Amino acid sequence: MRIDLSGARWVKSRHSNNGGDCVEIVRDLGVVVPVRDSKDPAGPVLVFAADVFASFVAGIKAGEFGTV
Repeated sequence: MRIDLSGARWVKSRHSNNGGDCVEIVRDLGVVVPVRDSKDPAGPVLVFAADVFASFVAGIKAGEFGTV
């Protein structure tokens, strides 16, 4: 599946304030969530199924992955 991201609106978390080392996502594509490194906007993009990404975010919020 090819996804056209040329007009995509990339966003960072509002909790992201650590000197620019962030990931960005596109929220409004429906069934997929593209993710990229904000420091390399022309770099590779990972694409996750929206339900899988939502489960990942829920796990982060629940503290399932610990802290670094």
